[in-house]
Amino acid sequence: MNTTLRRTVIATAAVSMALGMAACGKAGSSSSSSSASSSSSTGASTSASGAIGLLLPDNVTARYAAFDKPQITAEIKTLCSACTVDYANAAGSAATQAQQMSTMVANGDKVIILDAEDGAGIKSTVEAAVAKGVKVVAYDRLAEGPVSAYVSYDNEKVGELQGAALLTALGAKATPSTKIVEIDGAASDPNAAQFKAGFQEAVKGKIDIAYDQSGNWDAPTANQETTAAIQQLGKANVAAVYSANDGMAAGVAAALKGAGLSGIPLTGQDAQIDGVQRILAGTQYVTIYKAPTPEAQAAAKLAVALLQGSPAVNTIATGTQTSLSGNTVPSLLLTPIAVTKANVESVIVKGDLYPASQICTAEFASYCAADGIK
Repeated sequence: MNTTLRRTVIATAAVSMALGMAACGKAGSSSSSSSASSSSSTGASTSASGAIGLLLPDNVTARYAAFDKPQITAEIKTLCSACTVDYANAAGSAATQAQQMSTMVANGDKVIILDAEDGAGIKSTVEAAVAKGVKVVAYDRLAEGPVSAYVSYDNEKVGELQGAALLTALGAKATPSTKIVEIDGAASDPNAAQFKAGFQEAVKGKIDIAYDQSGNWDAPTANQETTAAIQQLGKANVAAVYSANDGMAAGVAAALKGAGLSGIPLTGQDAQIDGVQRILAGTQYVTIYKAPTPEAQAAAKLAVALLQGSPAVNTIATGTQTSLSGNTVPSLLLTPIAVTKANVESVIVKGDLYPASQICTAEFASYCAADGIK
């Protein structure tokens, strides 16, 4: 196990220990909720009940439906046998998410786990919820306003890892005059600015960011921006592309292929299965793996602790972060892992994110065989 993975495992264990004895406190329920009926993580049952809302930002990012929603829901059910979970996805609309949050408050949810579509735009909705006694856990993105806790990965570290990997991939080609293209995430996402800051700090003075635009977390937009960059710079002058996540990297990779460019180092994030497959095929150099389980479990544990008024919140969220609105929030930041061909097997396959059979489809079987993935 590498050092970074070990840190993630340790963080997961610490979170689990912190609320191993937690049970739900009383709160209102919602008619649109799904019932939870399992014992707590210690095997002790609880007769307490409560409604916890879960708001996710979009249905484009694969991890939300595949990992975040089911794992958060399962952990809440484990910790609080009589709790209910209200779920809504904003489908990329900040206005929809604000309405969803207001509905959850009106339905009686006492804690809401919020992965904000627009971290700044949701501020007034958060303030209104808190004014009515609702506790808000900022999940993955630090929303503005008086949130009670925040759990995410170290976002500037993500950018630093992406930058370091890009420089490694370029090798001797990395010079102050080497031109690269930068495709950032959505401006409404506070994490995007942190990814960008970490990346730019890592590559400052070492390469030339000759084209820098937002891909808006959208593959078609990233494709369009990359195509525009190639046309503006000339394809002979594009040495590498920074993509903030794997979803956009798909659009970038298609644009590079369409321009007849190959062997161009490309970054990503989230360890989506298509990103992992591109790494094996050599059309993407790196992705950043942010293990969903420790983040999801921590969010659920924080929500349950807030529901019951438990001091365990400060045991789980061992640090603080200050939002752009000036709120100091108890926080837990987990450690991301850079994944290249060298550690797909050890991190992704042996880490049980995806089985080899799911990665090594017919199109990618030869690449898997070459890298010993089975």
